[in-house]
Amino acid sequence: MTNFKVHQILLYSMCGVIAGMVGGLLGLGGGFIMGPLFLELGIPPQVASATSTFSMIFSSSMSVIQYYILKRFPVPYATYFVLVATLAAFVGQHVVTKAVKVLGRASIIIFILASTILISAVTLGGVGVANIISKLQNHEYMGFENFCRR
Repeated sequence: MTNFKVHQILLYSMCGVIAGMVGGLLGLGGGFIMGPLFLELGIPPQVASATSTFSMIFSSSMSVIQYYILKRFPVPYATYFVLVATLAAFVGQHVVTKAVKVLGRASIIIFILASTILISAVTLGGVGVANIISKLQNHEYMGFENFCRR
């Protein structure tokens, strides 16, 4: 039995919808919104991190399928990155588990999640500014374009 009130359920549902829209429109994945939301709900950091990461798998998988269908998916590079990412995930999981046991605090996961979001936001902003500066210097058009144009 949960102790949620109707307005809380509506608020959290709307956050999920917004996370999905932001993930779809910006390609960020809903985990960047769902992770902090889960922490706000009082869900333990380990569960919040795992659940938000799991939710990002679906948007990432759809992107992979789209690129494969469009024949823009270099399989050798993808294989290499899958292997490296899998190895990094296992090492990261082991290191974080040890750190939580040594420190006796699960809050390190919150700091890792917050740091990742901060670094991603700064990097995304930096890339956007660099693209704008490049287009301004090259006198390129930065407005909306016709979706139906081929």
